[in-house]
Amino acid sequence: MMKKRFSFLLIVSVIFTLILSACGQKESATTSGEPTEKHNLKMSVTVGETSTWFQAAEQFAKEVNEKTDGRITIKVYPNEQLSGGDSGKGVELLAKGSTDLSYHSTIIYSIMDERFGVASAPFLFDSLEAVDAKFNGEGGEAINKLLREKGIEPLGFGQNGFRQVTNSVKPIQSPEDLSGLKVRIPGIKMYTDLWRELGADPATMTFSEVFTALQQKTIDGQENPIDVIHSSKLNEVQKHITMWNYSYDPLILGMNKKKFDSLHPDDQKVIQEAAKNANAAQIKMAREKEAEQIQALKDAGMEFYEPTAEQMEAFKKASQPIYDAYKDKWGEDLLKAFQ
Repeated sequence: MMKKRFSFLLIVSVIFTLILSACGQKESATTSGEPTEKHNLKMSVTVGETSTWFQAAEQFAKEVNEKTDGRITIKVYPNEQLSGGDSGKGVELLAKGSTDLSYHSTIIYSIMDERFGVASAPFLFDSLEAVDAKFNGEGGEAINKLLREKGIEPLGFGQNGFRQVTNSVKPIQSPEDLSGLKVRIPGIKMYTDLWRELGADPATMTFSEVFTALQQKTIDGQENPIDVIHSSKLNEVQKHITMWNYSYDPLILGMNKKKFDSLHPDDQKVIQEAAKNANAAQIKMAREKEAEQIQALKDAGMEFYEPTAEQMEAFKKASQPIYDAYKDKWGEDLLKAFQ
């Protein structure tokens, strides 16, 4: 009886050892040695091929391809082609893993979780230097934590820029000038509440529909950074633009976390380094090109207005109720990370 029991235990021990050995070999194949797996990845970009977003995404794809000797390819799709023009759905597809990578604004992420909207709170930043300090520090880390909670690996921040307002009716110089104007905004509640507080009639729609809606005068205006206004040729359907820097719009270069975690560590490093370089290039392009884009819009007939300090104070005062309404939704600690 003892002999049979010993033989049984010996067999179990051998089987257990073989299982551990197999697991160890599998782990070794994915975490040690040279990476060999091929990956064909899809990346979504909200706006068109002339934008700095798309150009940076193409640089990112090229660097990854070159540094992996063609093992990892990234196909970049502009104009939300992968989500049927719906940027909100684009973020959902990334989180689910239906797409692998994307450039999306935190404003779009806030459709999924209102906390992301803190980065675009009204008149939060007074300069790009203040923006850089926050996103390279405590604020950026806070956003990265939220992204990982949502199943997205953060690969750094780009810049959509400060958002300006355009319209085809009149110059906007005060909150009173917004009264009754139908202005397209991204589909997030914070912006809806803000624009109603400012006296406008906000309309939410996907960006792919904006040009036609402006052309047909279904809406009077819209708000976006200069790069988007220029690359989308909104000057063809808008006459007035007010440079009030009312909301900063960062970009997130994000990757589906499960996909990122499945990569060989060496490939992860390639992705991270290429993303860092692409983000730096995108920000540099966006900031250098803005002056040229503004001049091009002026040459095309757009009329620019820059509010005085007194007028800016009136806009800030009118938007203060948003902080009172949203500080609990954002969370006090998260808001402090950006203030």
